[in-house]
Amino acid sequence: MSEALIVIDYSYDFAAPDGKLTAGAPAQAIQDALAAKIDLFYSASTPIFFMMDLHHENDPYHPETALFPPHNIEGTKGRELYGRVKEKYGEIKGAQNVFFIDKRRYSAFAGTNLAQLLNEREIDTVVLTGLVTDICIMHTAVDAYNAGYKIVVPSTCVASFNPDGHKVALDHFKNSMGAVVEE
Repeated sequence: MSEALIVIDYSYDFAAPDGKLTAGAPAQAIQDALAAKIDLFYSASTPIFFMMDLHHENDPYHPETALFPPHNIEGTKGRELYGRVKEKYGEIKGAQNVFFIDKRRYSAFAGTNLAQLLNEREIDTVVLTGLVTDICIMHTAVDAYNAGYKIVVPSTCVASFNPDGHKVALDHFKNSMGAVVEE
């Protein structure tokens, strides 16, 4: 089994108390476990992909513009990594196994070169972490499943602003995609 860690949307806007679309306390509560997971994968020279939501101010063509308040706007603090994850990225940025990739849709696969990079490295298992469990993690998991990847979701490394949606997503990963949901 060849794994890659995918850290999705752990941004200021999604995690900080005053973030524009924050998951609040649940998002902040996962940062230590997420930082430890990054350390673990980095020390094993395993690929780590930081996938970050990218929006432009008042973009009339992006479907999220009508669904959510402006967030993760290019060039703003809201789009920066948050807390301990930002610190960890600062320590490992530029390493051969560390990637930072912009994404414009919920799924980390949609419109990015993530699948190509995973295939080049012969990755067969993706470990999905970050925010938000029932939106971006869910859409990424569906695309990973449909592409034939094995999926691992450490429950201590994902969070949502919707507790019910979080639980439904974790159950869906396990029961409909055969994912390993680590407690």
